[in-house]
Amino acid sequence: MEIPKAGAAALLASDEPPPMLEVSPDGRSPFVITVDHAGARIPRSLRDLGLPPLELKRHIAWDIGALAVGRRVAMALDAALIAQNYSRLVIDCNRDPMVESSIPLTSEATVIPGNVDLSDEQRMARRREIFDPYHQRIRELLDARTEAGRPTLLVALHSMTDVYLGVRREMHAAILYNRDRRFAHLMLEHLRRDRALHIADNQPYFVSDATDYTIPRHGEARGLPHVEIELRQDLIADEAGQAEWAERLGRALVAAQGAFFSSVERS
Repeated sequence: MEIPKAGAAALLASDEPPPMLEVSPDGRSPFVITVDHAGARIPRSLRDLGLPPLELKRHIAWDIGALAVGRRVAMALDAALIAQNYSRLVIDCNRDPMVESSIPLTSEATVIPGNVDLSDEQRMARRREIFDPYHQRIRELLDARTEAGRPTLLVALHSMTDVYLGVRREMHAAILYNRDRRFAHLMLEHLRRDRALHIADNQPYFVSDATDYTIPRHGEARGLPHVEIELRQDLIADEAGQAEWAERLGRALVAAQGAFFSSVERS
């Protein structure tokens, strides 16, 4: 079966969800939470990218549990949250669109048939209708906060599979950063106070311009304090785990916020 790749025609139908969803955009907290891989939806025009349904439920399609945890944290802290509705297999909203992995040909060991041999026009349609509106909304929110003189702490929330290419990941969560580790270091310090937890430091991933977009473009470029968080998916696959980790992250974020702003006042 030939898989349409959406050329000049619209990628998203008028009755399909918009690229992003928002929670408490006017929240009073300094935190702005992004969930770049929140959704597993595939535009109908792409016919599931030629993948069977079970593949679209796996971690290759989305960050399982991340949105559920993010919603709980946002509600508890009265924080703004912006999340991506569509699968990273359509276009990865945490990759620069100019890099090859922006629209992956494979994910883990799975070939993505609907991403093979795309034209520039087909790639641009995915950027124009999904990637750009999502990041434009983040820019608008951050601009409005700056204009209002509101402090912002940017939190990029992700989740990771517990087994990747057959290798078990022992860490429960990971704190990631790139050039500026000020706020990330405070989060790492607080979470590691629980000796029962294994909290990784820039493992199994790290933030870079080649592999990330949200933190480099919205955090570092603006000089905003920030952190990227990875939670292991098997720990947040159900409501009990989501509630536990949301509470844990909420406590850590508030503690790190206090320590960060205190250090700024002293400097």
